[in-house]
Amino acid sequence: MSGDSREKVLKDFSVSEKTAERLDILVAELAKWQRIKNLVGPATLDQVWSRHVADSLQLAELAPQGTKTWLDLGSGAGFPGLVLAILGAEVDFHVTMVESNARKCAFLRHVTRLTGASATIYAERLEVIIPKMVGKTDVLTARALASLEQLLQWTKPLFDNRTSALFPKGRDVQTELMAAAKRWDISYEIIPSRIDAESSIVRISSIKPL
Repeated sequence: MSGDSREKVLKDFSVSEKTAERLDILVAELAKWQRIKNLVGPATLDQVWSRHVADSLQLAELAPQGTKTWLDLGSGAGFPGLVLAILGAEVDFHVTMVESNARKCAFLRHVTRLTGASATIYAERLEVIIPKMVGKTDVLTARALASLEQLLQWTKPLFDNRTSALFPKGRDVQTELMAAAKRWDISYEIIPSRIDAESSIVRISSIKPL
């Protein structure tokens, strides 16, 4: 996907008019807060639709049918968690976001209020929240947070018959999978990204320690 075309992103992902309005609020508020809080990499702000919003929207299409609860770890400026929560306001699912950075949590809460996004935000470390989410999560997400091996170490208590994970990864995905396979028996699928030819999403359905 080249260029930063709002219209192309909305069309490609069949975004409703109401959801588009809410995403516009997110993008506008990000631009305002970025000048003071530096929420995303400055070089990526000009590609917010094609790089951040679209990258988040594609995850919604990969979730199992009937998904009701998401857990987004290290939510940062809300990609993918806040974008998913904006979708959830219309299609009836809820996103729990975990972010230890106070200024980023303030932004997440601010945009959640403005958009009516279906979200709960915790300004906590992952180790505090994950035990509380056992048995309450359909889909896990984490974007640009840690290596796959580390993500699995953190999230292992959450995997059960109902829980799967969608972890966006870059060009080193095979290296990360090989490292993780030394410690885990992983049932997974690699899905090419619709946004970046060098990226993919690792969809994990189960893990077991070796």
